Amino acid sequence: MKANIGCWFEIYVADMPRAKKFYEAVFNTKLEKLEAEGMEYLMFPYQDGVEGASGALVKMDCVTPGAGGTLIYLSCDDCAVEESRIVPNGGTILRAKFAIGEYGFASIVKDSEDNVIGLHSQK
Repeated sequence: MKANIGCWFEIYVADMPRAKKFYEAVFNTKLEKLEAEGMEYLMFPYQDGVEGASGALVKMDCVTPGAGGTLIYLSCDDCAVEESRIVPNGGTILRAKFAIGEYGFASIVKDSEDNVIGLHSQK
């Protein structure tokens, strides 16, 4: 295989308006509604031909949000900047920005839906 294995992620939510507000505020972005039968999807911005995976916030009956599931890392220019927006938007900082050697820096946080996510940056 010649590509990175990651191609898509889903962050499960219980309250879509609250989750939308959290992610748009923390990452200074706009999420786009994606039509899907039996579920609500709000997709993160995606650009064809650039590095990285795309994904969405998802609300569906068969899954619930919360800690203990898969941990995904969302890329940032400086994770301290996004980290500073976590608490004011209803999240919690579990581990403030820390060095991960030659791979840059990371933060571990909880979103407004109680999902644990990672932030990653090179500075």
